[in-house]
Amino acid sequence: MNTEITSNVPVALTIAGSDSGGGAGIQADLRTFAFHCVHGTSAITCVTAQNTLGVMRVDAMPSEAVVAQIQAVCKDIGVQAAKTGMLLNNEIIAAVAKQVESLQIKNLVVDPVMVSRTGAQLIDDDAIKSLRNALIPIAAIITPNRYEAQILSGIEINSLDEMRAAAHMIHRNCKAKVVLVKGGGMPGNGRGVDIWFDGQKLETLTTKQVDTKNTHGTGCTLSAAIAANLARGDDLLTAVRQAKEYVTNALSHALNIGKGQGPVGHFYPLWRSHDFVN
Repeated sequence: MNTEITSNVPVALTIAGSDSGGGAGIQADLRTFAFHCVHGTSAITCVTAQNTLGVMRVDAMPSEAVVAQIQAVCKDIGVQAAKTGMLLNNEIIAAVAKQVESLQIKNLVVDPVMVSRTGAQLIDDDAIKSLRNALIPIAAIITPNRYEAQILSGIEINSLDEMRAAAHMIHRNCKAKVVLVKGGGMPGNGRGVDIWFDGQKLETLTTKQVDTKNTHGTGCTLSAAIAANLARGDDLLTAVRQAKEYVTNALSHALNIGKGQGPVGHFYPLWRSHDFVN
């Protein structure tokens, strides 16, 4: 039911939190879907009060409300791909995993939001355990950042070789089908280099480095772009390569707004000629 195409427009679903500052979460995902000419649907897991300076408050949605949103979309519109972002707690993670299986949602991209790019843990240990055991094994691909990969693999990551070792370990121990360890938080030449491992093929994916402080929402945007490309029919590795290119372009046109870390420029082709974009 959920994979039936009822129109000539591909559909993707984001299951994530709301960012009141508009730089990450549901807001970033929907803009990314729109850029890729994919109809975006959503299931909001939590509401945050945040801006470019940080997060001031987080309120979780009841897991029943998250389930209702997912079912409403899948049983009527249908989705060809989905992604998860901030799921916040054990109850929501378990409920989402159950819906993915019961509704047979394909092309699931799991951004295992556990730790920020600065290393701050965002969810508790029970939620991390639920992510590891319930959601990661049913994902088409998971996209941990450096610190999330450290938690999932048990390996301290300071080099590309350690990123590769972590990808192997996560694939084996977490029963992940495909692992993309992101290097956005890596030092030096490792910044922006991602490691792909599917159990057989190990790929080092590189793009140009972009020098900007305005990087808010890069993880959300990458996973959303992967999901959008999958919804359009791309194979997984192609979807990842194209998503990396999109994020690099969006970083090159990041928005210098607010007093802190601004977001990437999701709609950069429309703003390319304006001098107020970085």
